[in-house]
Amino acid sequence: MRYATSTSFARSSASPLSGRTILQVVPELDAGGAERTAIDIAAGLAAVGARALVASQGGRLVAELQAKGGISVLLPVKSKNPVTMALNIFRLCNLCRAEGVELIHARSRAPAWSALAAARILGIPFVTTYHGSYSGQSSIKRFYNSVMVRGDAVIANSHYTAGLIQQAHGVYDARLRVIHRGTDLQVFTPAAIQPERIDRLRRAWNIQPHQRVVLLAARLTNWKGQLVLIDAMAKLKQQGHEDVVAVLAGDPQGRDNYVRQLDQRISQHGLEGSVLRVGHCSDMPAAFMAASVVTVPSIEPEAFGRSAVEAQAMGTPVIVSELGAVPETVLAPPEVPARERSGWRIPPNDPEALANALTEALILGASGRDALANRARKHVEKYFSLDRMVGDTLDIYAELFGA
Repeated sequence: MRYATSTSFARSSASPLSGRTILQVVPELDAGGAERTAIDIAAGLAAVGARALVASQGGRLVAELQAKGGISVLLPVKSKNPVTMALNIFRLCNLCRAEGVELIHARSRAPAWSALAAARILGIPFVTTYHGSYSGQSSIKRFYNSVMVRGDAVIANSHYTAGLIQQAHGVYDARLRVIHRGTDLQVFTPAAIQPERIDRLRRAWNIQPHQRVVLLAARLTNWKGQLVLIDAMAKLKQQGHEDVVAVLAGDPQGRDNYVRQLDQRISQHGLEGSVLRVGHCSDMPAAFMAASVVTVPSIEPEAFGRSAVEAQAMGTPVIVSELGAVPETVLAPPEVPARERSGWRIPPNDPEALANALTEALILGASGRDALANRARKHVEKYFSLDRMVGDTLDIYAELFGA
C-alpha cells in the first residue's frame, strides 16, 4: 500500500514553521530510537527557525538535545501511575500556555495519554509516532495502545509497523504516514572514517590482519539471532573458511543465562577464537567499515532495521532475515534482479541459508563489492537519510498548521 507523501519544504530556505513552538514528549532521554529521533527532529526544527521543546524525565542525551538547539523540559512523563498521568495533563497544559506551544508530538503511550488530553483541551494539533510494535492481547491493553492512533497524524516507522497499526486499530485513512528512521549520512560515510579508527577496533576485538569479520551488532538477546549466526559459522568452518571471524557486538543487559547459552554453543561447535563476544561498541561507523559482512539474522520481527541501513551507507554487504521491517531496507531478489541487489534476504532461523549468503558475500571480487557498495549507498541516500526523515516529519507539522 502507498501512503501519503509530502513536499520538501523543510529543505528550503523559507519554512512555514519559522517562529512556531513544537513540543515533543518522550518518557526519558536515554539511548533508544524514540529518543534519538526526538533529538533529530528538534535539530531540524531549530534549523528552520522553530522552537523545539522536548518534555521528558531527563537522561544522558539532554546535553546533546540542547547542543543541537532543542530545549529540555523535565516532567514525570515516564510514569504509568494514573494519578501522575492525570497531573501531567495539567503540567503539560501549563507548559504549553507558558511557552506558546502550537503542536504536541508524543512518542510513547503513557505520556501520549496526558499529551492527548492537553492537546484537546488547548485545541492544538496532536501527532503520534509508532516506534515499534505493541503487544495487545487483552481489551484493556488494546485500549491503552489505542492512544497512539488518536493523533491528527499517526507516523509509523516502517510499512511493517503501519500494517500492524491497520490490523490492530483499523486505521486506513490519510492520517497514517510511513516515515522511516533516518541515518546521518555525514557520520555514516566511508570518507569520514580514518584507517586508525578501524585498526583500533580490530585490535580491541583481537582480530588478526588476515581475518575477515562477520559483524552482528545488537544487544545479546535470543530474538536477535546470535545463535543462528554461531550455527552458520560452524557450517562455514566445515567449508574451509578458516579466516572468517564472527563478532557479536552488544551488551547482555543482564541476560546472563543467554550469555552462557551462547558460550556453550560456541564451545559445542569448537568455535573458540572464531566467534567473539566483544561487548558494546561505541564507534559503529568504524565497526561497519571493519566488517567484511554485516548480518541481521533476527528470528522475531523488528519494527525497523537501523543496522542494515547504516551498514549499507558504509558500503558493507548486509544479510538480513526476511521478517518484519528489516527487508524494507534491503534491495534483493525477487523484488529486484540479483544484479541490482543491495544485500541479501534469507529465511529467519535458517543457519544454512545464512551460511550460503555469507559465502556469496565473502567471495565477491573487488569490482563486485564496489558495485554493491555503490548501489547500497544510493539506496540509503534515496530512502533512509536523516534529511528525508526530518523533512517529511516537518512537512506533517506544516500541513496540520494549514501551511
